[in-house]
Amino acid sequence: MNDIKLSKLDLDKLDEDLFTPLDSSEKNLNVNVRPSVGYWKDAWRRLKSNKVALISLIIIILFILGSILVPSLSKFSYEQNNLELANMKSSAEHWFGTDQLGRDIFVRAFYGARYSLIIGFAAAFINLIIGIIYGGISGFVGGKVDNFMMRIVDVLYSIPLTIYVIIFMAAFNQPGSGKSGLSTIVLALCISYWINMARIVRGEVLQLKQQEFVLAARALGASGSRILFRHLIPNCIGSIIVTMTLLIPQAIFTEAFLSFIGLGINPPLASLGTLANDAQKVLTVYPYQLLFPALMICLIILAFNLFGDGLSEALDPKNKK
Repeated sequence: MNDIKLSKLDLDKLDEDLFTPLDSSEKNLNVNVRPSVGYWKDAWRRLKSNKVALISLIIIILFILGSILVPSLSKFSYEQNNLELANMKSSAEHWFGTDQLGRDIFVRAFYGARYSLIIGFAAAFINLIIGIIYGGISGFVGGKVDNFMMRIVDVLYSIPLTIYVIIFMAAFNQPGSGKSGLSTIVLALCISYWINMARIVRGEVLQLKQQEFVLAARALGASGSRILFRHLIPNCIGSIIVTMTLLIPQAIFTEAFLSFIGLGINPPLASLGTLANDAQKVLTVYPYQLLFPALMICLIILAFNLFGDGLSEALDPKNKK
């Protein structure tokens, strides 16, 4: 079919009524009616619309700020004994009352929350690194390597967490040794808490490595480590962040339990678990001494769990609008 060419004379003969000139708004073809929204910006928008998750985030921030500022700004010391003020109930001066040694429970509770949060964040961060590397390599290599690495995970998972954590703590954190026990309990939590992270990362990598972008990266000559850490792991970031968010309250609860049974942080340091351990001795007489530390543990764990659920929904690409 020959191309139809119109001369300038033919164009002049065309009926102008058949055409409508473009106005200025129609000429601006490059103007976006709706600006594009990135993944993280859209996830933040969905997270803000979740009131429960947003309130939980605010509670977490308040606990973090309180654990930093309250012990530093208060006129009461967390370890200062004053037997004249022993076992006082809540008042305008002592909001949570005092313990059997006259120490302000409000200050000690936030001081204990400081170490509980430090342990929770430190354990979650270390487990994040171990779980990503272990699970990523297992899922990416596959075959016999994957089977061998997963059998190690199964063996560790078959042993109840509390048993070998207690053994580890008892062996390296003897009471009266002069050690705070902070680093010891973090290492103890790192023994097993990376297992769930490794399984989740492995499952994500097994699914993603079959995608076309991995084949394209191989065709371009990318190495296996580059494909794993520059292409596969970043695509698992949503599941990784959610899992890490849920690991923090688990670590806090485990630390509180170990401190409650006497295998946690050594005095003069204190955590919420040690405060609960001290208060249970006078529970029938002064129940408020146990109420406030226990309530703080519950609020922190609940806030992290609700925030993790909201974060899971916000980072899910299926919810993008």
